[in-house]
Order: sequence, then C-alpha cells, then structure tokens
Amino acid sequence: MIPLKDNNPTKSFPFVTIILISINAVVFLYQLSLNNVSGKVFVFTYGAIPYELMNSINLPLTPYIPNSVTLFTSMFLHGGPFHLGGNMLYLWIFGNNIEDSMGHIKFVVFYVICGIAAVFAHTVINPGSKIPMIGASGAIAGVLGAYILLFPRAKVSTLIFFGFFIRIIEIPALIMIGFWIVIQFLSGAMSAGVQGGGIAYFAHIGGFLAGFALIVFFKKRGVRFFK
Repeated sequence: MIPLKDNNPTKSFPFVTIILISINAVVFLYQLSLNNVSGKVFVFTYGAIPYELMNSINLPLTPYIPNSVTLFTSMFLHGGPFHLGGNMLYLWIFGNNIEDSMGHIKFVVFYVICGIAAVFAHTVINPGSKIPMIGASGAIAGVLGAYILLFPRAKVSTLIFFGFFIRIIEIPALIMIGFWIVIQFLSGAMSAGVQGGGIAYFAHIGGFLAGFALIVFFKKRGVRFFK
C-alpha cells in the first residue's frame, strides 16, 4: 500500500513540514555530490551507530564528532532516492495535519524527540551494531503515531496492488497506519538478533510509540482525539 494523499484539510500553512522536506532534499543532494569514499565517511560520521552510542566511543575509521550529535543528524541522511522519496511522501501527507494540530514550534520539538526516540529504540535492540542508522522514518513514524490518535477516520487515497491490477482506493487512516505499524512489529520480531544493514524496524516502532504517547502533551488545547 502506498498512500498518495489524505482528505484532511489544514487551517494553517505547513511551514515546518516544507522546511523539513527541503532540508532532507538538500542533504541528500549533497550526499550525491560526494564520491564513494567521501560519501561513506559522511554517513559513518553523521549516522547514528549503536555501538558508538552504547560505549561512548568513536570507531577508528569515523571522524570524531560527539555521539550525541548523531542522534539529530542521522534523521536527515538517506540511503537512496527511494528511501528519501518514500519518507518525504509520508511526511508531506501526514505531517501538515500534525503541525496544524500543535503549532509550528511545538511540531519541530515533537519531530526531533520522536526521531531521537527512534534512534534509542534501534540502539537498545542492536547495541553491538557498527552500521550507521540513517533516515527520517523514525521521526515520521512519530507523526503517524500522533495521526492515528487524532484523525483515525480521515480517508487516505492509497495505491493498492492486486497482482497485476492496480487500484486507488480511500482507506481510513486507522486501517492504513494500523496495517503499517503491525507490519513493523512483525518484521521487527522476525529480524531481531539479525546483524547487518536493512530496515530499522525497531526505530519505526520506537518513533511511533513516542508520537502516540506524546501527542496528548503537544496538541493545541481544544484539538480533539479520534476525529
């Protein structure tokens, strides 16, 4: 299932959502400008490496920056155009409504906290991993966690594949996002203990749970749940 848009209008212009998408795009364009060696060094420098975070050290081949900085910088790096495009699509569809529900400044704080929670969740599950975790998906998962509580009945136009047939149908956000998080839990359970690169399912779970729990503190007064 690929979401295309929702039918959930906003009252305010999504400045922060657009700025976040722009920053991610600019950083990715910079990554593309680097050669293979420089690109790898860049990812290992600014990606969040669980082994470094757990042991408060820097690996020999990674330039020194405080490990705490990578909690933030890692959420603005991506591994390829599909990685970036998929994340930014979700952020564009769902981020504007969450920004609208809490205001611009609080949305920035909320987004960053969810991204950091995602890094911690991935690190706790994979403490010995020396592979950088990168991507905005943990922070965006927090946006989804908030959205499913605030707007479960909002309709999401979704691209569905039935074998060789493709259809666009409207699905309630509760079902669409609910299906997504169930897949994260199932995939995370099957990948637990497996070393190597790939999708950081527990980062998605950690970010989602953070957003789900924090929205009650970040939403504007008067914004109701389950709309």
